[in-house]
Amino acid sequence: MAHAYTPGLRVTKAAIIRKERRLPLPGQVLAEKGDRVRAEDVVARTELPGNVQPINVAGLLSVPPEDVPQLMLKKEGESVRKGEPIAQSKGFFGLFKSTVTAPSDGTIESISRITGQVILREPPIPVEVNAYVDGTVIDVFENEGVVVETKASFIQGIFGIGGERIGIIKALVENPEDEITPDLITPDCEGKILIGGSFITAEAINRAISVKAKGIVVGGIDDKNLRDFLGYDIGVAITGSEQKGITLMITEGFGKLRMAKKTFELLVSLEGKKASINGATQIRAGVIRPEVIVPLGEDAEVKEERGEELKEGLVIGSQVRVIREPYFGMLGKVTALPPELKEIETEAKVRVLELELEDGRKVIIPRANVEIIEE
Repeated sequence: MAHAYTPGLRVTKAAIIRKERRLPLPGQVLAEKGDRVRAEDVVARTELPGNVQPINVAGLLSVPPEDVPQLMLKKEGESVRKGEPIAQSKGFFGLFKSTVTAPSDGTIESISRITGQVILREPPIPVEVNAYVDGTVIDVFENEGVVVETKASFIQGIFGIGGERIGIIKALVENPEDEITPDLITPDCEGKILIGGSFITAEAINRAISVKAKGIVVGGIDDKNLRDFLGYDIGVAITGSEQKGITLMITEGFGKLRMAKKTFELLVSLEGKKASINGATQIRAGVIRPEVIVPLGEDAEVKEERGEELKEGLVIGSQVRVIREPYFGMLGKVTALPPELKEIETEAKVRVLELELEDGRKVIIPRANVEIIEE
């Protein structure tokens, strides 16, 4: 029987995870192959060119452009401080001089006698890349970055916002059906990645930010609360760059959805451990999933060293989540994969599967309506 490829989320107790940590521009790599690194350790750094500020010196001094070079107090290549004079007119008999000052710190990059413009380059912007996870450097890209390998529990979500953060796992609820309410978020949540159940409101997220929590993992959120929190509607572009002071990972989908039992139990079992969370999500080509990675240490037992690759595909016995109505969000086990096409309500003929839901019901649905929960 042929395998049907179905995208899926991984929820794995122990796996070998490899993360590439690359600079946006060539720079200096600080770690060497074989080094043990902590998530917070800087493994590479570089500097981005500073912003350019054009200054219309000719206009500000009311002189012809060709006179600007002679009126400059600073030459090309010289550094200046914000507010420092960089050009001055001759005035009348040495009096009534006009002065142009630097709008920011930087370096005089060019002086044009054609336009009368002076280009000020602001100081370079330092960029540092950390290891993101505790682990071992197994490869080095010269002037670019490294690959960090770790034995870890690995949980993917369906949607997230916010970038990379590091914190300690803390469970706020006892059951995957429970919501995270503001009263559950106390000052001792500072520095923690909070684990909830089925739902969270914008009020609770803002409460978590106020106590300086690092992240939140929860089953579902609705569009209203997400919009209230962000202040705008999410589009189809990649997420992860939001500067909201916290990272949010949704494991099941939009609405009030109980977190999958396996996911919840794994996260709760990791309470007190250091974790890395990233909310970056992209659902178009080049799929990116939000994730939580909890390093287990070098001595942890891992059955398969398969990094982050997906399984072979959809097979009988696969654990899946339904991603379309009328069973949206429900979990089940594949019990049959009929090879023949079947006509559905839209009159289209598609490949289907038989699914045994958690409540014991058996249903027939299109294979495109499920995603694998990777183990």
